Amino acid sequence: MDDWRKNLIEGATAIGSLLGSSKRVAVLGIRPESHADKPAHAIPKFLKDHGFTVLPVPTHGEHGSILGEPAYKSLKDVPGEVDVVDVFLRPDDIHAHVEELLAKKPRAVWFQKGIRNDAVAERLARAGIQVVQDHCMMVEWRTHHPHG
Repeated sequence: MDDWRKNLIEGATAIGSLLGSSKRVAVLGIRPESHADKPAHAIPKFLKDHGFTVLPVPTHGEHGSILGEPAYKSLKDVPGEVDVVDVFLRPDDIHAHVEELLAKKPRAVWFQKGIRNDAVAERLARAGIQVVQDHCMMVEWRTHHPHG
């Protein structure tokens, strides 16, 4: 059965509807304010500024708070349901986080622009999690909210 393939989200309409129905975004690999120029800080900040709840899960040992929210050691420490996990990791580094992604079971996992890992995407999709690969959440948000 190739039913899992329907969880690989690619078209603009499907991406738009995922964004429109998402509020709580855990950001895996977020960078702190000291890296404000990096996409892994600038994009989560944009999302927060546009009404998303951003839950920071840094992967470079940062702790304290990022964007005014407490930083969590891992996805499993993030309280409550998560709509999307936005991933800022090198493709090879994602393997280390597959188990926690599967355990957290967000509605969707989003690999940022330039990030693609088909093996992980398939595992997540087979577990019933929607996956977006190689797209920027900020760019897609702007595409669907041209006047926002």
